[in-house]
Amino acid sequence: MGVFDMVVLIVAIVAIAGVFRAKHMASLEQMRSSVDPALRAENDTLRRELQALKDGVATLERIATDSSTALDREIEQLRRG
Repeated sequence: MGVFDMVVLIVAIVAIAGVFRAKHMASLEQMRSSVDPALRAENDTLRRELQALKDGVATLERIATDSSTALDREIEQLRRG
């Protein structure tokens, strides 16, 4: 097998792989578009809840790592609300 034959073989393999990849991506896109709207709404709700929890954890981490005077100030701000 010569160099030219190997190059042709590699190009053919890459082309075939590209066709399979395009077909796979099209089926994935079709699956994404056919997701139930109720599931999308639930996912959006869960994402918002997760973000709120992350924000709360970040606040707690900041409070836990601040100095005591900053901690007192933060507690007072939370109490005032």
